[in-house]
Formats: sequence, structure tokens, C-alpha cells
Amino acid sequence: MKMGKVPIFDTINKIPGGMMVVPLLLGMLFNTFFPGALNIGSFTTAFYKTGALTLIALLFFCSGAQINLKTAGVAVYKGMVINTSKVFFGVIIGVLFAKMAGPEAAFLGVTPLAMISAMSNSNGGLYTALASKYGDEADVGAIAIISSNDGPFFEMMFMGIAGVAAIPIISLVAVIVPIIAGMILGNLDEKFRDFLKPGMFIAIFTFSFPLGAGLSLQTLIQAGIPGIILGLMTLIVTGVPTYFIYRLLIPKKMRRTSAVGAGVGTTAGNAIATPAAIAAVDPSWLPFAERATVQVAAAIVVTAVLVPFLVDFFYRYELKRGLVTDEPAAIDSGIDDRGQQL
Repeated sequence: MKMGKVPIFDTINKIPGGMMVVPLLLGMLFNTFFPGALNIGSFTTAFYKTGALTLIALLFFCSGAQINLKTAGVAVYKGMVINTSKVFFGVIIGVLFAKMAGPEAAFLGVTPLAMISAMSNSNGGLYTALASKYGDEADVGAIAIISSNDGPFFEMMFMGIAGVAAIPIISLVAVIVPIIAGMILGNLDEKFRDFLKPGMFIAIFTFSFPLGAGLSLQTLIQAGIPGIILGLMTLIVTGVPTYFIYRLLIPKKMRRTSAVGAGVGTTAGNAIATPAAIAAVDPSWLPFAERATVQVAAAIVVTAVLVPFLVDFFYRYELKRGLVTDEPAAIDSGIDDRGQQL
């Protein structure tokens, strides 16, 4: 009897952020109900329990290789406008909250570490898909600059400047070394850029399980409504302002629609790793990392579902006002409309 194939990959991909969220949940369930199963040692423990930071470093390396320094000028300018807005609005709320109320505080259950981690790091795949549909080639090319918000570098830098975390300069350097190494290699040889691109998706899928294996089911329950609120905050605090800043700073002759700017109102899959990365550099944040990680995971799902509606809302708004005159026509970017690689 011939067994039929089980469409595991396609099923996971139907879930927003599924390649990050599903392994994270599986790791959490293992740690909750079979806490000793992953501590048998050797390769099993190294890969499934303690390997998160190494796999996150692999993600940074592969992501760095995708930053193209030869991108055309208009794309660079658009990328700088969008990325500066995303990072500024994404970091400032959480940092100010931590400065005034302390790291242990919570706003409607959302912790400062969760805010900082979720709101300043955008889903590049989803942005590219939306830019391909609503924008032009320069909007798609802007991802080379927007990709610089991958990883916790900006978060650590602003936390250090604000004095809410003890982030030594050498620790910041240690964070960006894999990114810079990948960027150098990808720009020296474009074949390496293409070679390392799938590594981003592989690293996200593999580091999520050991990261989840450091969490418990209780923290998932605690994420609940605060996790949804964090997703909505990310959408409103970073997506909406970036739309208006894009519209203000990008000349009309250089844009098809300003709605593309709202496409960064998301939380990236690799933002799951940011609380752990910050806690590894400054242990004073360690007590808050577990709760923040699960809230970030919830924000990934919420923003992935809602940001396409936000971008389309702004596009329809501009269409009614005569600011754009044509229907969106997709540019082939290799990314589908869920932010997944085709």
C-alpha cells in the first residue's frame, strides 16, 4: 500500500510566521512536558536545547550577505527613509518606557523588552511582497537597506545610549561581526549572496525550536492579550508614521504610492531571538527575556496578518484622492504575498 505524502511544509506556511512560530511552540511543549528529553547530551542537546545563539549567528551571517552595497541611489534613499522611521519609532517607545518605569514594568501586560524587541525589526519578506505589489523596483530594492534592522544591533545601541542597559562597545561589535562578515562576502561575490539566501530561512526554522525549549507553556498563556496588543502597537506605532514620513520625504515623481511605507509595520521572525540576545549581553534583563520572547512571537503572527490590510487601506485612500491612478501590479520578487520565499 502506497502512503500519501503529508504536506507539512505547505501546512506550516499557511500559518503567518509559521516557520518561526511552529518550531517555537514545539520546543516550548517539549520543555513543558518532557523537560529532560532534550538534555541527553551530545548532538541532541547541542542542536535542540542549547544551540539557539549559534543558529542566530548563522541567521545574522546569511542576512548580512543580502545587504547589497551597489543598490541604485533611489532605492538606497527610500530604504534609508523607511528604515530610519521604523527603527526610531520602534525603539523610542520601549526605551523611554524602560527609562521611566524600569525593565520590570508593563503596559497592558507588555514589557519594555518585548516592545524594544518586536517593534524595531521588520519582516523583510513581507515588506518585499507588498512593495512588489504596490510599489516599484526602487521600493523593492530598498530592502537592501531595510535589512540592516535585522538583529538586535540598533536595539542594543539605543538601550546603551539611553542608559537602560549596560551594553559594552565590544558587545555591540560582537553582535554585528557575523552581519558584516556576511555583507562583505555577499558583496565580493554575488554567487555567495544567492548561496546564503536560503540559509536565512533554514536558520530561522532551526533556531526557533531551541529558543522555545527555553520557554514554558505558562509563558505562552501569559502572552495572550498582551501579545496581541504588542502586535497592534507595532502596526500603529511604526507602520502608520512610516507611511506619512515616506509620503513627506519621497518626492512624488520618485514614488508610485506612499502606502509601501506602511509595509514595515511588522515584527520579523528573527525578532524572537532579540530578548535572549540582549539578556546574553546584559544579564540584568534575563528575568524578563522569557516573557518578552513569547509576546514577540505573538506580535509576529498579528502583524503578518494585519499589515497587508494596512498597506491596502492607505493605497485605497490615495487612489480615492487621485494620488495614484492605477491598480497594483506585482513585480516578480521571489516572495509570495505572505512573505514566504517562492
